[in-house]
Amino acid sequence: MRLRAVYLILFFNFFVFIMMLISNVFTTRGDLIQMLLFLRYGAQYGPRVSEGDWFRLITALFVHGGIFHVLFNSYALYYFGSIVESFYGPEKFFVSYLASGIAGNLATHFFYYHSISVGASGAIFGLIGMLFVAGFKRDTPFFLRPVTGLSLLPIVLINIVYGFLPGTNINNAAHLGGFLMGMVMGYIAKPLQWRRQNLWRTISMILLVFVVLSYVFLLRQIPQIDDAIRSLRAR
Repeated sequence: MRLRAVYLILFFNFFVFIMMLISNVFTTRGDLIQMLLFLRYGAQYGPRVSEGDWFRLITALFVHGGIFHVLFNSYALYYFGSIVESFYGPEKFFVSYLASGIAGNLATHFFYYHSISVGASGAIFGLIGMLFVAGFKRDTPFFLRPVTGLSLLPIVLINIVYGFLPGTNINNAAHLGGFLMGMVMGYIAKPLQWRRQNLWRTISMILLVFVVLSYVFLLRQIPQIDDAIRSLRAR
């Protein structure tokens, strides 16, 4: 029995979260030090991305801002990710997940340039967008239709409206960017269609290489960030 891709992503999300717990990221006092700790684990920050940290558009997808954040996203990823992977296959799921997450983070880069951004919400909304479009396609199997199309509209609208409420601290740019990319992927991909599977497999492997490279670049920055944290704590 092959291990599902959605489980691997969930495992890695929790691995990063546990490492952040060990480093006291969530209990550290001092906004600047806490910001550096988030950056240490791959958070997105507009000025750093503009200076060449492109990899943060990827690593930020696996970072979360607290226990409720990671638990809520994990439930949503498990639910929608399992559906997408079951009916589209692991390659299409992974490509759509990562492409939507990156699209959401690009939107974040333009609309929340000076904010620290973390989380898989954009990627998860991409999965929702993929299923949303599937509800309007003729080649979508009848047994997939109850979890596609207009049945997802309340979830989308509630999250977007809630995200615009003052004080919610929700990144609607990532949600909308990911959702739109997911709609594109939903239009391109075909459920239970295994033709061109080698193409999807190749794209997924290329994206996986980019994920690995992103963490190679991040690891190279950690000593510099740690030096900055030690300097601030010594003051």
